[in-house]
Order: sequence, then C-alpha cells, then structure tokens
Amino acid sequence: MKLIRFPFQKSGTIKTIIFYSKTIKQLAKQLGFDYCGIAKAEVLSEDAKRLETWLSKSMHGSMAYMENHFDLRIDPAKLVPGAKSVITLMQNYYPLQQQEEHAPKIAKYAYGKDYHEVIREKLKEFLFEVNAQIGEVHGRGFVDSAPVLERAWAVKSGLGWVGKNGNLITKQSGSFYFIATLIVDIELDYDDAYAKDFCGSCTKCIDNCPTDAILPDKVVDGSKCISYFTIELKEALIPDEMKGRFDNWMFGCDTCQDVCPWNRFSKPNNEMNFSPIPEVLNLSTKEWEAMSEESFKEIFRQSPMKRSKFKGIQRNLTFIQS
Repeated sequence: MKLIRFPFQKSGTIKTIIFYSKTIKQLAKQLGFDYCGIAKAEVLSEDAKRLETWLSKSMHGSMAYMENHFDLRIDPAKLVPGAKSVITLMQNYYPLQQQEEHAPKIAKYAYGKDYHEVIREKLKEFLFEVNAQIGEVHGRGFVDSAPVLERAWAVKSGLGWVGKNGNLITKQSGSFYFIATLIVDIELDYDDAYAKDFCGSCTKCIDNCPTDAILPDKVVDGSKCISYFTIELKEALIPDEMKGRFDNWMFGCDTCQDVCPWNRFSKPNNEMNFSPIPEVLNLSTKEWEAMSEESFKEIFRQSPMKRSKFKGIQRNLTFIQS
C-alpha cells in the first residue's frame, strides 16, 4: 500500500496540532479504517464507577482477568507515560455472505481471520507512519488485548454511543465494528463531541436476548451472555439451566446486534482478511460433529474460533443439540 507523505513540521502551534490530526485521520483512511476519532487522554472517572459496580456484582463471571489492572483501564497515562491523546480506530466486519439457515451459528466477527492479528499489524504500520510523518511519537496500540475501555474512548471522540446491548453504535452504519485504540504522547485536535444516544425507547435487544443477559440502564450481565458461555467459559460443562436457550449459537452470539434497528444500515466490509472461511458458512451440524481435531486446527488456524479450541467447540455443539 502506497501512503501519502506529508511535509514534516515540528512546531507545537495550534495550526500544527490541527495539521497533525488531519494527517492521522488521513493515514487511518488509507490503512482501511472506517472511522477515526481523537480524544484528550484523561482519567475515565465515570466509567471507573460503572466498571467497579459491574465487577462488584460478579457480572464478569469466571473472567477473573477483568478484575486485574483496574487503574490501567481508567487512566491512559498508566499505559503510556506522558499520554496526551487517545486515537480510536474502527473497522467494519459486517459480512457480505451469511451462514446456511440451519447451520450451528457463529458470530459474524469470527467469519474470517482473527481480527486481533489483522488489526494489530495495521496498528504497527499506523504508528510507524505517524512517526515518519510527524516526528518521534511514543505510543501503544491496543485491539481487545489490554485493559483499555475502547468503547468509552470511542464515545468521547464522538464516533457513536453505547447502546442498551453494550455495543458501540454509529448512526451511519450500525455496530458491526472492531475497535482499536492508540494512546500517544502528543497533543492533537480533540473531537470531544459526545454523540447523542439514539436508542430512545427501543428495547429490541433486551426483549430478544435468549438468556436475558441485557438489563436496563445499559448493563449487560456478562455471566449470562451466550458469548461468555461459548467462548470465555473454560469449564467442561455449561450450566444445565441454560439448556434450550442458546438458539443454536455455537460460538458467540449476534442476536442483540441482528435485531438492532440501526444495523439496517450495515454494509458489507471490504477487508479481504475478513472474508468468511467457507466452512463457517456451509458446514452442517453433522459435519461439525464428524470433524477431527486435526481438521479443526488446520481449517481454523487463523480464525478467532481457535480461542475455544476443538474441545470447547465440541462442548458447545453438544450443548446446543441436547
């Protein structure tokens, strides 16, 4: 990919700060990100209170890692000393193709290659180009891999609002987006324009959640979410009280996004790496049951599904069929 080179400037004037910000947003576009927003790096006091309450009610289930590094989650300066700006990058993953109607359901984010690896490489290139065009910039990029409150920063930079289902929603094109965060030690032109909440009185995500995991006031009980049971839960068995409630979801769950009215504006992504693996779209329940561990490892070696491992997928499949 050939990237446009901008003239180097070192001054910290308002004019230069605006120029740097425009350069960063142009780079984001060239690298395939659909949205780029910039917010001032500061302690997320209100989000800290919400997170503390959520954890105190054990809504994270067995995800003990959520309790770790609390101070890092709310203060970007703990992750990048001297942090001044937080850049939020978003990339669409809504697929052109959908699964066969009766196939065991897989969340759309897992149709193609592992987004962690795809976007991590883009972040490395992004930071390299920022240094090349602006000068020495210290920063760190994160994509669902560190204690960073990605949605909070997206909201602060005006990219969207957090819906009742806990997902970041954009008015233009819904919520099927990966969110990446880049914390840097330079001052930029901050968007700082909180997007209006357009959920209104709609409760479709709450009403349609198969396991009643979505509560009022934009609270999601992670310990009841199908994604938690099918991906995060590492125990050999899924609790019996959940039987008959998974609606054929084998890996993750998109119900709350599928029913969201704002996702009628979703458009297929144009990232080759997110193109669906054929087996994701076409394998029947019997074919999944007959799959060997060797075949699973080969077919899904670059897929997010490898996170659950073969035994986890087989456990999930057995559970939704019981």
